[in-house]
Amino acid sequence: MAEPRPPSPSNPSPEPPEAKLRIYFLPNLMTAGNLFCGFIALTKIVEANLTSEDFSDINVALFFILMACIFDLLDGRVARMGGQESPFGREFDSLADIISFGVAPAFLVHRIVLRDLFGSHQEVGWFIASIYLICGAFRLARFNCLATLQGGGGGRDFLGFPIPAAAGLVASLTLFLIWWEEKNFSKGYLRYILPGLLLFLSAMMVSHVRYPSFKKLDFRSQRTFLVTLVFILIVGAILIFGMLLLRFLLPIAFTAYLLYGFIRPHVSRTIRREIEDDEDDEDSASGHEPA
Repeated sequence: MAEPRPPSPSNPSPEPPEAKLRIYFLPNLMTAGNLFCGFIALTKIVEANLTSEDFSDINVALFFILMACIFDLLDGRVARMGGQESPFGREFDSLADIISFGVAPAFLVHRIVLRDLFGSHQEVGWFIASIYLICGAFRLARFNCLATLQGGGGGRDFLGFPIPAAAGLVASLTLFLIWWEEKNFSKGYLRYILPGLLLFLSAMMVSHVRYPSFKKLDFRSQRTFLVTLVFILIVGAILIFGMLLLRFLLPIAFTAYLLYGFIRPHVSRTIRREIEDDEDDEDSASGHEPA
């Protein structure tokens, strides 16, 4: 039996067929919206003239960071509903997240607080802001690696506080503080909460505290009477009171999610199922969540 001839320039070895790169339109359109909002937020932060005590550009930047959170929520849900999750979408989402939820919040806090906090030693402010950005990048890289190892796009839980929620907390709290102090924000003391919050969120993003991803949340499923009533009342209040109520609700909602990670292990399984809309949380209880 003749042995196979070794590959040579005249007889190249057959190459494996190229894997087809799947790029789904609608989920990636949502991710592009996330990235666009992050870019506009950064632009408005740069353009802001804080010497005149005019925070209109900062308020616009905060609005676009929160809009990026909405786009980030939609892209994953659209992908899962259509069975269109892909490695490309996961990587594109992480690149958008590092801009909208990493660079933008870090630059925001540096611009409105850290730049003037340490006088001539501005490098201290740079360092504090960079800690948040680096931890956010580590958080995203760890999520992608664990999702790949599990052979999917992630499980029921997030390992560490999600960077979109961290950015949402920073943006919503800043929005509330600017409204609360009106023209005295740049001279008040409440703004000094933000650098401490930034460092705390940095630690939480790379921590091993687990948070529900709500990926199994199905708005078509049946709800209890109380949950339905509360949801209707909240939506009605937002429609009536608008931004005035959102300034209070958004920081409370993001803070509640942050604290829930600490109390979650001590909550009964029945209550967890009701909150997270999870019919079977045995995997969560055993710690098999990859992300």
